[in-house]
Amino acid sequence: MTPDQQFARIIKFAICGFVLLFGYFIFADMSAPLTPQAMATRLVTKVAPQVSGKVVHVAVSNNQHVAQGQLLFEIDPAPYQLALQQAQLNYEQALQDNAELDAQIAAAKATVISDEAALEQAQREAKRLHALVADNSVSRQSEEQSSTEVKTAQATLDAARATLRRLQVSRGNVSDDNLRLRLAKNQLAQAKLNLSYTQVSAAEAGVVSNLQLQQGSVLASNAPVMALVSDKLDVIADFREKTIRNVSKGYHAYVTFDGDPGTLYNATVTSIDAGVSAGQFAADGSLASPEQSNRWVRDAQRLRLHFALEHPAQRSLAAGARATVQLIPDTGLMSWFAKAQIKFIALLHYIY
Repeated sequence: MTPDQQFARIIKFAICGFVLLFGYFIFADMSAPLTPQAMATRLVTKVAPQVSGKVVHVAVSNNQHVAQGQLLFEIDPAPYQLALQQAQLNYEQALQDNAELDAQIAAAKATVISDEAALEQAQREAKRLHALVADNSVSRQSEEQSSTEVKTAQATLDAARATLRRLQVSRGNVSDDNLRLRLAKNQLAQAKLNLSYTQVSAAEAGVVSNLQLQQGSVLASNAPVMALVSDKLDVIADFREKTIRNVSKGYHAYVTFDGDPGTLYNATVTSIDAGVSAGQFAADGSLASPEQSNRWVRDAQRLRLHFALEHPAQRSLAAGARATVQLIPDTGLMSWFAKAQIKFIALLHYIY
């Protein structure tokens, strides 16, 4: 075989190999999609005090792991203890005011009863004198004086009833839980709540990060002073939309992390995002801005999938750790090729 024929054969083999490899990548992209655009994410909580004050104790250090409910730092409780004592005094004052009003109401009721009896007596006396005037037994002046006494007794009774009504309105409910007492209870509960806010604890287990705090610092309420990185790991991966048309929740996958080369983690799809920012438009009154492109074949849109590892990683993975995700089809042959493909990439992470 001449050198020209050998060269031609090599070219044919190269072309056939390229065609086969190109065909495999097209077929694999459709049936066993893979993406290097993936990372490990963790929920990051901004930790901020809910009350203002001076820090008297910092219980954690930067990058320390904390359990749920563990104390992070404490704000000077003295002002809030005084506020609690004041609220307690206000509550006791409300109880005392209610007791005084109850006594005044009892006295006002007794006055009303007395005035009612006086009015009845005056009415009976006026009726008797009216009968005697008809017989000319008493003077008409005595009758007029009796009528005046009836009016005076009626006015006195009306005043006593108005005083009783005013006291009853001021007292509110006949039970102890009237408006005055409810306000005092609310202030007392708020004071207790503010005092509890002086001790800031971890809302969930995680790692303290970006700690910008030291003893003596003066904090404002709702101003973040540290971040708490959750222990819960969420792996996100962006796939071309055409490759995941048959993917649903529970679909099996393999994940390999750049920081843990050679290791494969079993994972399952937990959810698929409902959309991407490119499909979100603000109703701000502006006209539409159509996308301009001179390309015949546009870039494929990518959708985000979320994965949960079936077994926790052997070591802690930082939020933002890069990963490669391989979706595993149900068919045996393509499943084998997909595993071999992701295993090869996992081994390459030793190099790059």
